[in-house]
Amino acid sequence: QTAELGVFHMTTEGLVEVSNPSELFLSDRTDGMPGCMVTVSQEGSRPLLVEIQALTSPAAMGLPRRRTTGIEFNRLTMLLAVLERRVGLQALATQDVFASSLGGVRVSEPACDLAIAVAIASSLKERATVKGDVAIGEVGLTGEVRPVVNLAQRLHEAKRVGFRRCLVAATKNPLEVDGLEVVRVRHVREAVQAALE
Repeated sequence: QTAELGVFHMTTEGLVEVSNPSELFLSDRTDGMPGCMVTVSQEGSRPLLVEIQALTSPAAMGLPRRRTTGIEFNRLTMLLAVLERRVGLQALATQDVFASSLGGVRVSEPACDLAIAVAIASSLKERATVKGDVAIGEVGLTGEVRPVVNLAQRLHEAKRVGFRRCLVAATKNPLEVDGLEVVRVRHVREAVQAALE
């Protein structure tokens, strides 16, 4: 097993490799809608931009439902607990929450945590995230945002596709990428505030 990802498009001549999968997965993206956030997942050696969408809605039957597509269910429940207890979004306890990664991409690495958390907060608050933002970071149980591997490669991919700002974990040795504003956050609360400003 190589843990590499190949993306192909079916044509009349057969399968053709998609050389730019990030742009393909984001081609139908709708800006300005609450509940959406982009992240950069690392699939093998290839960084891949993926849109995360979340929808919150008042639970009709008393017991809130949680549903995921392409996102680990246990990861979602952990992030909901962090948002409730560490960010103060207690209303999530009475909300149905649906979370999905678009394009059929399965995101399983913790680096996508921050984008999922921001998308959920965006939906709950009915406020769209800032256009041109991307979020990369692992979220711990105390709400801290932790750094991820291969951050430089992920940032360069975000810039190449046209994103202007990236929310990442605050570290001792911050990375700089020309043409991309790197916003360093220590806690998921800071990331939510920055993304919904």
